[in-house]
Amino acid sequence: MRRTLRMRRAALAFTAIGALALTGCGGGGEDDTAGKGSGTSEDSPSSVTLPKLDGEKISVAAVWTGPEQANFTKVLDEFEKRTGATVTFVPAQDPIVNFLGTKIAGGQPPDVAMLPQVGAIQQAVAKKWAKPVGSEARAQLGQNYAQVWQDLGAVDGTQYGVYFKAANKSLIWYNAKAFENAGASEPKTWKDFLATAETVSASGVTPVSVGGADGWTLTDWFENVYLSQAGPEKYDQLAKHEIKWTDPSVKDALTTLAELFGTPGLISGGADGALQTEFPVSVTQTFTGGDQPKGAMVFEGDFVSINIAQTEAKIGTDAKVFPFPAVGAESPVVTGGDAAVALKDSKGAQALLTWLASTDAAKIWAAAGGFVSPNKALDAAAYPNDVQRTIAEALIAAGDDVRFDMSDQAPQSFGGTPGKGEWKTLQDFLKNPKDIAGTQAKLESDAAKAFTS
Repeated sequence: MRRTLRMRRAALAFTAIGALALTGCGGGGEDDTAGKGSGTSEDSPSSVTLPKLDGEKISVAAVWTGPEQANFTKVLDEFEKRTGATVTFVPAQDPIVNFLGTKIAGGQPPDVAMLPQVGAIQQAVAKKWAKPVGSEARAQLGQNYAQVWQDLGAVDGTQYGVYFKAANKSLIWYNAKAFENAGASEPKTWKDFLATAETVSASGVTPVSVGGADGWTLTDWFENVYLSQAGPEKYDQLAKHEIKWTDPSVKDALTTLAELFGTPGLISGGADGALQTEFPVSVTQTFTGGDQPKGAMVFEGDFVSINIAQTEAKIGTDAKVFPFPAVGAESPVVTGGDAAVALKDSKGAQALLTWLASTDAAKIWAAAGGFVSPNKALDAAAYPNDVQRTIAEALIAAGDDVRFDMSDQAPQSFGGTPGKGEWKTLQDFLKNPKDIAGTQAKLESDAAKAFTS
């Protein structure tokens, strides 16, 4: 009952998103703990105490590029001001575990790595790369984070990860002008979603833009359908490979997804075009071309707003959003996230983890947009507009009952490697959605190897 009530409260918050207009909202969140820090660039008191690190050099590896890298750099810049340390951003490639392995083998590991999968944290621990989180960062986690986010960063009861950036991955963004011209409305169920797609198609606009060149977007499609249709208990079982990918529940979810992927004219460029479309393009082509975009809708998380910002569309007016439609009784709430993990047991690395677990650090990127923090102590006023604010509030409202991205919980060889495992098999499924049995068999074969290796 507790889970159901929380999910419903989150869903109710999401229903308000689509109608919200972009508003200018300044200011940061209120700090709930007083700390002296070592200096601050804001008038409000610091929420975290950091050591003096004059002359210390710290490197941080992450796969972020473009606006995400720029916004994270703002967070690192403030850490430098408060501590006196010098922080270098190290661009990494997917899969990041392989990238880190090369760095470590060469004797040049970064001090901290931002790991985008739970499975990657587990691998880093198994390889004895990761260092346990220190007491100061654990204290920040204890006062600022729901238990689920602490547990996601722990392995066998020891804390290794600090989740800094979260994502609500249960959103569908749409071109408001295209919807208006088609006479379409926001759907609440999967059946209504398909009907809306047909309505948009009849107006002369292809309804759905899919970034199929990036396999992770397809895992997100599957996970949202599966969570809503099969339910959270089955979701947890499949995530841990306690049930096989040949289970009837997987067949049901793929069959549902095939209703979209297998219907001619619903996907921009067809399957071949989608498989050549990278995620950023899938967004920008939805919000360019006025009321004649290449796609009227695009599915993905709150971070879509970063790519919308690269167009002339305004969030809340030109670009609106609704919750992923309910396939079963409830709309799904799937989340993802990036965790900071120390690879060196140094004072600087631990101080950076402490900083990233604080409300002050979260506030900086929240204000820049394209970001949701799992930090429950962050004042929602820190977010730049009502759309982003409502998305963040709904995620926090889900509490311990959010479901983390399934592929990110799997071993990286199965759930997080381009051209392999789940990413590749779902790309093949997009191209041939009639082959449900073959898709299940390949998923199970790859999962069985990954979970036993």
